[in-house]
Amino acid sequence: MEYKNMNKILLLSLFCLMYTAASAQNSPDDICKIWYNGEKTVKIQIFKSGLKYFGKIVWLKEPKDENGIEKIDKNNPDLSKQNNKVLGSLMLTNFTHEAGNTYKNGQIYDGRNGKIYNCILTLENENHLKVRGYIGISLFGKTDIWTAAKN
Repeated sequence: MEYKNMNKILLLSLFCLMYTAASAQNSPDDICKIWYNGEKTVKIQIFKSGLKYFGKIVWLKEPKDENGIEKIDKNNPDLSKQNNKVLGSLMLTNFTHEAGNTYKNGQIYDGRNGKIYNCILTLENENHLKVRGYIGISLFGKTDIWTAAKN
């Protein structure tokens, strides 16, 4: 009789341990927060729309140009967008959640040169996001580590 009770206790303990481990895993939406870029000059808010993830600029360390005018997207190759304000513009588009903490199939816009790059996002932990922009294959690219903003 004691042996059966011991097995039940072990089985229950194992179930509780597995449940705790499963509930501790990250949700795909854990990426949805405000992030500083690596240089801490921009804050990007990542949000979900439908099944895809996007990021828009919500803060600039220097929101105005040398003339005191709010910065515009003057390097955008699309002439119709060159007068759009940088603040509030989309920087990350169309990411889908993949296995684990990876988000793929998206693009990142670099307003400094007006170029769009393929991009992979990897949520390293709750405070660090690895952002890899590249052309062609991810081997040829640049990685930046973003930090969660404390608002």
